Amino acid sequence: METVFGLLKAFCVGGAFCLVGQILLDRTKLTPARILVGFVVAGVLLGALGIYEPLAAWAGSGAKVPLTGFGFALAKGTREAVMRDGLSGVLTGALTAGAGGVTAAVLCGLIASLIAKPHEK
Repeated sequence: METVFGLLKAFCVGGAFCLVGQILLDRTKLTPARILVGFVVAGVLLGALGIYEPLAAWAGSGAKVPLTGFGFALAKGTREAVMRDGLSGVLTGALTAGAGGVTAAVLCGLIASLIAKPHEK
């Protein structure tokens, strides 16, 4: 039952992020790229205010997987690297924190391209 409740929390929080994105697409003249950047910046800001970490702990992947989670991870990685390494952490923290997600995305894209056999239009 605990697994079902965890999945339900992740679905509701992730769905709420999707709902906000869809409303922004339908009701504003913002381009999808600007909305995506807005989600990343929102994750950074909510993390700085101390709101995102409890949400991510409660909702799990429902808060960690969307773009807001990526922004939160970059900001958190930078903050931790600055505390550990000083000013050089500003340059290395975000790269270290985001490396796993970026690597997974690149590998999934590579595998999909090998399976789908894409070609130029």
